[in-house]
Amino acid sequence: MGILLFDEVEVLDFAGPYEVCSGTRDPAGDPYVDVVTVGPGPEVRCRGGLRVRPDHDLDGCPPLDALIVPGGPGADERTRLQDEHILPFLRRRAESTETLASVCTGAFLLGRAGLLDGRRATTHTSSLEALQHEFPKVAVVAEKVSDEGHILTAAGVSSGIDLMLHLFERWFGPAARERAASGLDGPWR
Repeated sequence: MGILLFDEVEVLDFAGPYEVCSGTRDPAGDPYVDVVTVGPGPEVRCRGGLRVRPDHDLDGCPPLDALIVPGGPGADERTRLQDEHILPFLRRRAESTETLASVCTGAFLLGRAGLLDGRRATTHTSSLEALQHEFPKVAVVAEKVSDEGHILTAAGVSSGIDLMLHLFERWFGPAARERAASGLDGPWR
């Protein structure tokens, strides 16, 4: 599984899903998911200043079974970087990746790539109206996770954890979801 990174990405949008994937082991002690990060360059500066070095650049990204697209200020407004690199990458990956999912305002990136038209989608509650305005062909819903099969969207920030628990149950069953949730020691039971 890959997680897309870019300048001004919201840290918890990608760190929550990363933690669920990297920290959850099956009964034999093996990870359920191998997770890598992908970005447009050798380093991204996240919202708040955290610097992260992606495992792969967009052109060198290996084949993936799933790709998570987080949000943050770097996703909120359309930019040249999006138009020239990120959106074409998402369009290409949508053709070859079984599961494509967004967290928070990452839904705007999926929408700008043309991947949400005719689907239900969600985002951060404060951005629901903006999502509907920018993408009138999308049925915007106020849900924690909207599952449209190949494409999923999750609400704001910490909803990336809910998204991954949903995917763990889909991919590996209820016991895997429970293993992941119990390791988080939070309200996800």
